[in-house]
Amino acid sequence: MTDTAASAPAQTRRAPDAATACIAFADGSVFYGRGFGAEGVAVGELVFNTAMTGYQEIMTDPSYAGQVITFTFPHVGNVGVNDEDDESAQPAALGMVVKWDPTAPSNWRAAGDLRRWLAARGRIGVGGVDTRRLTRKIRLGGAQHVAIAHDPRGEFDVDDLIARARAFPGLEGADLAREVTCRQSYRWDEMRWAWPGGFPRRQGPGKRVVAVDYGAKRNILRCLAEAGCEVIVLPATATAEEVLAHDPKGVFLSNGPGDPAATGEYAVPMIRAILDRGLPIFGICLGHQMLALALGARTIKMSHGHHGANHPVKDLETGKVEITSMNHGFAVDAQTLPEGVIETHVSLFDGSNCGIRMRERPVFSVQHHPEASPGPQDSFYLFERFAASL
Repeated sequence: MTDTAASAPAQTRRAPDAATACIAFADGSVFYGRGFGAEGVAVGELVFNTAMTGYQEIMTDPSYAGQVITFTFPHVGNVGVNDEDDESAQPAALGMVVKWDPTAPSNWRAAGDLRRWLAARGRIGVGGVDTRRLTRKIRLGGAQHVAIAHDPRGEFDVDDLIARARAFPGLEGADLAREVTCRQSYRWDEMRWAWPGGFPRRQGPGKRVVAVDYGAKRNILRCLAEAGCEVIVLPATATAEEVLAHDPKGVFLSNGPGDPAATGEYAVPMIRAILDRGLPIFGICLGHQMLALALGARTIKMSHGHHGANHPVKDLETGKVEITSMNHGFAVDAQTLPEGVIETHVSLFDGSNCGIRMRERPVFSVQHHPEASPGPQDSFYLFERFAASL
């Protein structure tokens, strides 16, 4: 809708007459828009996502815990929402910022509209914002600390919102996997969606896999089941003894939010114990970073991260390029990979690491999300590779 200059004194700022939402930055910048969804205030890290579809999956991806998402694609809300597209029980993202206000849903799968869906789940939406300007601000200055507010009366204490944004500690050092992981173990047998019946159930015996839930997306578990795995999901804090008690043929390390070094305080010892047993291991996203840390590498905080469904990744061993889905603000530092660990995939956007494997063992991981079908099936082979190693 509009914004005020960062140099203007906060107390002189007034919301435009039609404004019912506000985005206050730690640097003092303020953007106004039209609020929808839940009312209130949320504080977190602002990132942008370049995907043209999948806003419901994005909002419910546990890897977005602690973050507010600016969608660069303007048509958000037009296909509505439905229960099948949730990647977790509740949205993990704190809120969304969009250019155009959500329209009425127009899709045969729609079971509701985005506005009511957000309100029912306590998530704030801000529309009518120049998202290209926001995206440029993030591109130039890195992921931003913000407070977003929705008040139908248009009354905002801007000074307080800026102070809240400045007080946000950021995601470095934050162990958010504990907040989004399951509280107890469970079994998973639902497979990938198929026309016309939806999600079929895996039948018969399978190769038992323990999936460690650092914030696992449901479609990852579906892909494991589709590949023939009998999936048992354990919390992020599971010990090696708890994992091995299920007598798995292999271990999967899931995606998740936060700083991998913080989660690694308890995850890395478990993974190293599993490595000592010689079991196959497959990791995705945070699971990729956890495996890298366990093998002796380091991770680094990225400027604005990778968030979108159109990221080209090159498989260095085959020369093929996959169109992938990405969602990460930290990356494995390829320069710190130890002897015996090979870099297998790189981003063609910035050359950052997107995959590793051990030279002589079926232990591998990728930074991107093969289950998200951006290619749409460019990366499904990774699940088949893992199942074949069991």
